[in-house]
Amino acid sequence: MEEISSITLNIGGKAETAAKAIYIESYGCAANKADLEIMLAHIVNAGYKIINRIEDADIIMINTCGVKKPTEDRMLGRIRFFNGLNKPLIIAGCLPKINFEAITKAAPNFSAMLDPYSIDKILLALKAAESGERNKIFFSEKPIVKPAQPKIRLNRVIEIIPISEGCLGVCTYCCVRFARGRLFSYPKELIVDRIKSAIIDGAKEIWLTSQDNGAYGADIGTNFVELLKECSSLEGKFLIRVGMMNPNHVIKMLPELIETYKNERIFKFLHIPVQSGDNDVLKMMNRKYTVEEFKSIVESFRREIPEITIATDIICGFPGESRESFERTLQLIEDVKPDIINISKFFPRPNTPAARMKQLDSREVAVRSRVATDLVSRISLKMNMRWIGWEGEILVDEKGPGDSWIGRNYAYKPIVVRSQKNLLGEFINVKVTEAHVNYLEAEII
Repeated sequence: MEEISSITLNIGGKAETAAKAIYIESYGCAANKADLEIMLAHIVNAGYKIINRIEDADIIMINTCGVKKPTEDRMLGRIRFFNGLNKPLIIAGCLPKINFEAITKAAPNFSAMLDPYSIDKILLALKAAESGERNKIFFSEKPIVKPAQPKIRLNRVIEIIPISEGCLGVCTYCCVRFARGRLFSYPKELIVDRIKSAIIDGAKEIWLTSQDNGAYGADIGTNFVELLKECSSLEGKFLIRVGMMNPNHVIKMLPELIETYKNERIFKFLHIPVQSGDNDVLKMMNRKYTVEEFKSIVESFRREIPEITIATDIICGFPGESRESFERTLQLIEDVKPDIINISKFFPRPNTPAARMKQLDSREVAVRSRVATDLVSRISLKMNMRWIGWEGEILVDEKGPGDSWIGRNYAYKPIVVRSQKNLLGEFINVKVTEAHVNYLEAEII
């Protein structure tokens, strides 16, 4: 899953003074953002007003993430704060299915709770909140077909499309599977149609997202390569960002996937989480691949697409990770040199097998995390330095602070430029002048 981010919203509804005002905070990955966009469409179409001042709110909603313990703690802190305001509170997102009890302790008088399968029930939750009901639960047995739902884009340039819900993995540390369940792939035709209408509507960047894009289609007789081929063959000037894929699925379709990636409409960006550089630790994590297979995937992609951006994830301090295991992880990072490495300290999550394993001392986990982070910063900067002097086209997809804008080149490198003009959604030519750990700087040419 991708890094947590928070969103506060201000969108007007159709109705005027009679409209109930809703304050929304949203956290989490691209899939959670996509869920929020669907809920927003239902909310705004029903005439509610979305505001960004909590004092003026009639109802508060939080769309939660629960992937890591520090994230959960942050969510519970916000929920406790909202609970103290004595306003109707709706809690959505992954946390209700991950740690229901912790939420009920933090906000015993919540109005309604929704899981990720039930986002189309948001209006029922709002009605319950308006009428003063307490502790209404909206959980569903299977997901709705999300690409068929209405939505309001948070960023007019970026269309986020959930291609499936859930995954095929049973990783011993993961709690997200309790919230998102087993793989449920959405029909290919619906996804392709959604991209077509988004492009007509002005979207320039398409995010294909799920808990594991590599697993797409295994339950409906297709696969991710077939989907990607159809998506990238559409007319128009747009770019596709492929979300996270686990190595065990990628290895099965490697030559075809690399060929498909060569299409000019696909960002040369591969997010492939390795989690550990030690095969024994991978077995304890119940990850279905080896370190050698991970390296083979990266080498194969780089051989065919040398400038591809490789992103990966590492967990430090998993139960049973010896000092030697950790050293092997550091060595893997040195050998492979991914452009982006997301480092996580291991924290046990509720009801997972890893929570019942013998835990490492938290101080040792912190030390390992610091060592890994230092190495990662050095490698990320070195990989970014190669881009100094590069000239080419970027798509501006984000507003930065002040007069700065953030664009992406064909390798999905974040490139900061400065301009007084509104560049959002523009394709512009730039020359990279500086490299930092997490981004590049460029001048417009």
